[in-house]
Amino acid sequence: MEEVMLETLVETDPCVIMRFSVMGNQLPADHGYALYSAICEQLPTLHDSEWGKTLGVELISGIPLGQGKVLLPKGANFSLRLPSNHCRQILSLAGKRLKIAQDVITVGIPSIQLFSPSANLYSRITIIKNATEPENFLVAASQQLETLSIKAQLEIPLDEQGRFQRRVMRIRDRTIVGFSLAAHNLSDEDSLKLQTLGLGGRRHMGCGIFNPIVRLP
Repeated sequence: MEEVMLETLVETDPCVIMRFSVMGNQLPADHGYALYSAICEQLPTLHDSEWGKTLGVELISGIPLGQGKVLLPKGANFSLRLPSNHCRQILSLAGKRLKIAQDVITVGIPSIQLFSPSANLYSRITIIKNATEPENFLVAASQQLETLSIKAQLEIPLDEQGRFQRRVMRIRDRTIVGFSLAAHNLSDEDSLKLQTLGLGGRRHMGCGIFNPIVRLP
């Protein structure tokens, strides 16, 4: 349902990436729910708005500290994927202090960029309801691609031990299972579409967000 709603919006108003710099010391490694809650606290109308239901929130990358924490490096940021005509409503986040669980970050001035096509995309975590095993997850993800008329070769990357990269996120007292996901051999059009629409649920908590795979020379 979320994918169809967003696709309708995209037809009338292109989506963009609005990237905010952040300053702080550390954060919980699993901070998707807490970050979205903090954003909604600053923007009370976001949660109940129609366009807010399609918002994609890319989480803040950090350096693992252990014990479920990450250190925020210089240049840390989070980004929002949203219809361009709603950027003005998000600008008020700049300069705000967001409480993320027991930690606090200060939000800087945003920059806005368009999506760039890439034949290979990667999502750190994608969550599809009732798809908690690699086999049925790939089937469900392929079905969602077909619904969106996107053609790609999907794979779940392996970790250093050769196991599928299973990911979990916690929302209050619930643990939700997902997987990392790579999409290959995308056309330019399908690449832009997948970056815009994503796959699965919980996009507002950092899930189903795809970025180009950067290959080192």
